[in-house]
Amino acid sequence: MDLGLAGRVAIVAASSRGLGRAAAEALAAEGARLVVSGRDEASLATARAELEASGAEVVALAGDVAARGTPERLVEAALESYGRLDVVVANAGGPRAGHALEVSDEELLAAFEANALSAIRLVRAALPHLRAQRFGRICCIASYSVVQPIPMLALSNTARTALWAYVKTAAHDLRGSGVTINLACPGVHATERIVELGLAGDQAGSPADFGQVVAFLCSVQASFVSGAAIVVDGGESLAL
Repeated sequence: MDLGLAGRVAIVAASSRGLGRAAAEALAAEGARLVVSGRDEASLATARAELEASGAEVVALAGDVAARGTPERLVEAALESYGRLDVVVANAGGPRAGHALEVSDEELLAAFEANALSAIRLVRAALPHLRAQRFGRICCIASYSVVQPIPMLALSNTARTALWAYVKTAAHDLRGSGVTINLACPGVHATERIVELGLAGDQAGSPADFGQVVAFLCSVQASFVSGAAIVVDGGESLAL
């Protein structure tokens, strides 16, 4: 299936490794031109080189997507480098584990900044350009915790569910605009970090498979999919 992404310009935040990198690879394989980002400059340089080696056009921007101003810089980089913007994949690393009754105000605010506000800022920065061309695909990478909270991940559960509420509301506001917005909600996938922690086991999903789901949500064919939370967890969660 041709996803209609050849020549499109896609921002993929926090994409130097892990699921963000998998999403960038899937979009690149479909012919999208990329703006990628990451906090670690060495990992970002490696990601850029490997994506370019696969034939992709890539602009890399170092920075923390949770920092104020970074989302706007990503949009500016796309427009300055390619003259357009079509696809936005919002992503950020998760906060520490912890019980709900033990988290502090400061930790909650930091989690909300990283896992909700960073995506919302990126959406706000991109929307004027997507609306003007009456085409845009926004996919926010969250977690299956938005449908079934994960014990010991109170900070992530809280922040990502807030993002889900925003995305669902934004999708309603964007009806008929040509712009869609969805969540891709991974379970456990065999990323470098999960493998290093010894948590992959036999049930971990492939990051590449997850990236393909993101690519479809960003495709021309997904024009009537908006306001959805697509859980990609191999059947792990039991929520209806």
